[in-house]
Amino acid sequence: MEGSDLRHWGVWLIALAALSACSREAEVPVESRSAQDLYIAAEAELDAGRAARAGELFDEVERLYPYSDWARRAMIMSAFSYYDAQRYELARSSANRYLDFYPAEDDAAYAQYLIALSYYDQIEDVRRDQGTTIDALQALREVVERYPDSDYAKSAELKFDLALAHLAGKEMEIGRYYLKRGHYTAAINRFRVVVQEFQTTQHTPEALHRLVEAYLSLGLTDEAQTAGAILGYNYQGSVWYQDSFALLTSAGLDAEPQGDGWLSRIYRQVIQGKWL
Repeated sequence: MEGSDLRHWGVWLIALAALSACSREAEVPVESRSAQDLYIAAEAELDAGRAARAGELFDEVERLYPYSDWARRAMIMSAFSYYDAQRYELARSSANRYLDFYPAEDDAAYAQYLIALSYYDQIEDVRRDQGTTIDALQALREVVERYPDSDYAKSAELKFDLALAHLAGKEMEIGRYYLKRGHYTAAINRFRVVVQEFQTTQHTPEALHRLVEAYLSLGLTDEAQTAGAILGYNYQGSVWYQDSFALLTSAGLDAEPQGDGWLSRIYRQVIQGKWL
C-alpha cells in the first residue's frame, strides 16, 4: 500500500474512532454522569450554538445534584441559555428558582436582570397590547430597587425609560386616532395620561399640543390656553409649541394659564419646580 493511501487510511481510522467515542458518550445515561461532566457538556452545547439543549443539560445538573455547587452554577446558566434561545418562559422559571434559593448570591442581580430582559425583548409594536411592556417595567424596576449598586442597574434604568416611552407611544397613537375622527373627549383622556403619567418621555410636548387642538375643537378655551402655557414653559423651542401658539393666536387667545382645571394645577406645580 502506497504512503498516500496509508495516510488516508489513518485519517479514516481516527475519524471512525472519534465517531465511536461520541456514540458511546451519547449512550451513557444522564443519571450515570457526574455533575461536572453534565455541566461541561452543557457549556459545550452553549458554545456550539445549541442554547436550548444547553439549558436542558444545565437543568439536569440541578435535578440530579440539587445541593451541589454545580447545581447553583447550573441554575443561572440555565436561565441564560434559555434566554439566549429565546425560550423566555423557561428562562424566567430558572431565574426565579435561582432567586428563591440564592437571593443573597452575587448572581442574584443578574437573575433578576434576565427576568426583566425576557420581558423587554418581547415588547410588541405600539399598535398591539402592551401587557408585556408593563411586565418589563415591573421587572426592570425590581433590578433598580433591589440591586441599585449592581452592574445591571444602569442598563435597567435605561431600558425602563425606553419601555415607559413605548407605553406613552401607545397612548399617543390611540389619542391621535380619536382626535382625527372627532372623538375629542376620548382623545383628551389619552393625552392626559401621557402628560400626567409619562411626563418624562419625549411624547409630552406633542401630547400638550394635541390637548390644545382637542380643547379648542370643543370650545374649552381655558384648558387650551393652559395646555399651551405648559408647553411654552417647558418646550418653547419645540415645533409643537410653535403649532400651538399659532392655533391659539388665530383664535385670539394667549398661551397663558386659565381656570382651575387639572392642567392649571400642573402649571402651578411646574412654576414651583415640582414637575419635570
